[in-house]
Formats: sequence, C-alpha cells, structure tokens
Amino acid sequence: MDPRDIKLSNLLVNYSTSVKKGENVLIEYEGECCLGLVKQMVRDVYKAGGKPFVTVRDQRVIREICMGCDAEQVAFMNKCALDELKGMDAWIAVRAMDNPSELSDVPSDKMNIYQMGMNEASDYRVSNLKWVVLAYPNNSMAQLANTSFDAFTDFYFDVCTLDYPKMSRAMDPLRELMLKTDQVHIEGPGTDLTFSIKDIPAIKCDGANNIPDGEVFTAPVRESINGVIAYNTPSPYRGFTFENITFEIKNGKIIKATANDTARINEILDTDEGARYFGEFSFGVNPYILQPMKNILFDEKIAGSFHLTPGMCYDEAPNGNKSANHWDLVMIQRPEFGGGRISFDGKVIREDGLFVLPELEGLNPENLK
Repeated sequence: MDPRDIKLSNLLVNYSTSVKKGENVLIEYEGECCLGLVKQMVRDVYKAGGKPFVTVRDQRVIREICMGCDAEQVAFMNKCALDELKGMDAWIAVRAMDNPSELSDVPSDKMNIYQMGMNEASDYRVSNLKWVVLAYPNNSMAQLANTSFDAFTDFYFDVCTLDYPKMSRAMDPLRELMLKTDQVHIEGPGTDLTFSIKDIPAIKCDGANNIPDGEVFTAPVRESINGVIAYNTPSPYRGFTFENITFEIKNGKIIKATANDTARINEILDTDEGARYFGEFSFGVNPYILQPMKNILFDEKIAGSFHLTPGMCYDEAPNGNKSANHWDLVMIQRPEFGGGRISFDGKVIREDGLFVLPELEGLNPENLK
C-alpha cells in the first residue's frame, strides 16, 4: 500500500466527508488503478464506525447505454440511483478514466436525454449528502498534463494533500469581501466583462467536496452580465476538447459563441433556456496547480484563474438559473497567460493573477505552500 494512499483516504473519509458512527457511505470508482485507495477507504469507513458500499462506473459502458437510450429508460435509471442515494449519508467518487473522450461520438440528443434524465439523482446527491469527488492519477491524466506518470503522481499527491485547514482560513477575507460586493469588472486579452454578485452567497471550497480543491465561488446576478470574454484554457466537455471559446453576452445571455467547433458549442448552449445564462463565478487559488491539464477537477483550481460557468447554479449560491448543463470554463490571468485584472466596486483586487489587497495576500501561492 502506497503510504500516500493512506494519507489521501484519511483526508477523504475523516475530513472531506467526516464519516460518523452508523453512517452509510457509497464509494463509487472508475479505473482499476485506484483499487488500492478504494480498499483503504473501505477500511477507514469501518474504522470510523460507518458502513461502506461500493459501486463501479465505466465510461465505456455509459457510452453504449447512451447510444440507444430513451427518456423512459433513463427515468428508471434515475429512480434506481435515487433510491440508492436516499439510503446513504455520504458519497465518495474516485475517477481514473482511461479515455476522457469516450463520450465524444454520442449524439447530442442522446447525451441530453441521459444528462437531463439523471439530474434528479445528481441534485439529490449534492443537496442532501456529504460528498467528495476526486480524479486519481493514471497514464491518461499524465499524458494530458504532458508529463511522465511518476512526475505527475508526485505532483498529484502534493496537490491533493496540501494543508486544507490553512487554505480555508486564508479564504475567509475573500469570502467576506465577496459578500459585500456589488459590481465585478473583469479585464484581460479579448475580455471586458461587468456583472453584479450583490446579495448572492459566497462559498469556500476547501477540501470538503472536491479533491484537489481551492476555490471560492458565488454566482452572477442572472441578467447582469454584459460584455465579451475569451477563455484561454482548453475545456473537455461531452468528450470533445473545446478551445478558443469566446462569448458575447448581453443582459446575462450568451448571444454569440465561437470556438474551435462553433456548431458543436452552440448545440450545447441550446440544450435548454438556462444553458446560455451563467450559474457560477469562482476564483481558483490552489498553489500547486499552475498549468491546464484538461481535467476540470484540477483546471478550475488553477492559481491566478477564475471560472465563469454557463448553466446550472448551485443551491448554496443561487441566482435562479436552471439547466441540465454546468460547464466550468476557465480563464488564467497570470502574466504568462496574458495577464488581466479583476475589480470589485471599482477597486482592483487581483492583478495578473495575484491578489493585491493586504487582507487577501494569504491566498497567493507563495503563502499557501
């Protein structure tokens, strides 16, 4: 057993989900390489007095199901998943997919049936259970990160087992400032965007729901966004990697969208009415994540980044937007990515990826490592 798996399992079971005596814990995993971690989590759940249950997920099987699915079938799948979740107190998901593009050739109408049909189970899990999701290192992830497997694995455990309580404390001043802010102005290459976050909660992501973690999020007032944004980070979504995404936004709605596949991105944005509005605005602050890896569990936490997300808002920071989609699109503002600034109510709070207000400097990378 890799001692780093033991440390990671302890973090997931005893910090992220805080398993207590008598609680039922559903562990869902994909990829044989994470089996050692899964076995250790089973031991740790028992040690905490809980009862572990394990299920296996496989994108190759999901693809085959999606290819021929209909709404009635997916509704029954959703009911089965929901019945299982209603018996659980916590949910831990470990992902180690061999091929992130496995769903790339699923027709968009079939993908919509599957995603929309499973929404109720997904929403229940997020709203009613203690939960955490993590990606586990494999050759596919190392390849996407353009590094060796051994180097990636070392990086992975540095990222995933950092001092989350320290990060959580450093997030407090940013959260408080966001709660007091009305107008946000984002500037950068190809980007000039304004919106309001007034009266919407701000939430710390400090290792409780995602590993790795490191973001503070809220949501824009739904109809308040105006301007243009040019994202500079590749984004795998529904099995396809989108690049050079640019949105023109008027009164909260994406009225023009272009990318390396403009037709495909507009199909996604036409999924439902809420898909062209935004449900999340978030700062990424993980000091160990500096480059895009084409894995959103990592990329949305890149130090010096933010993400502005078309689709469903979170219940914790609601702005009223509903959609089957929730697509975290990332823009990095460090100098090597073109720089940029974010202002709150006319005052610059972050310049070229670094927080400039004294009370926020604890979130800069050199202070979090």
